[in-house]
Amino acid sequence: MTTSTTTRTRARPAAVILTPAAEARIATLMASAPDSAIGVKLSTPRRGCSGIAYSVDYVDAANPMDERIETPGGTFFIDGGSVLYLVGSTMDWVEDDFQAGFVFQNPNAKGSCGCGESFTV
Repeated sequence: MTTSTTTRTRARPAAVILTPAAEARIATLMASAPDSAIGVKLSTPRRGCSGIAYSVDYVDAANPMDERIETPGGTFFIDGGSVLYLVGSTMDWVEDDFQAGFVFQNPNAKGSCGCGESFTV
């Protein structure tokens, strides 16, 4: 008797969840991006009081190690070396009377500095 096994794969969830406001901001950024930009990239460089900061910049070349999320307004990349610090995070765009910027809810962050510029895992 021969048995057959079927392997099923399911789509892997994105490392970072983008709110509708974050997606809209990415669309705004891409609408005025330099001609060479192919998307917007999130990375976590080492800096700040707590050691790791969030950085969002234009990207002009795809890196095969980066996570890639297609949004209605353009491609959003997550630095491959930063994914472990960001898995399960939510990225939002928040504006008020005094400031505007991306805000992160990161379940991996064990602490952050007083100014909110950096975090530690």
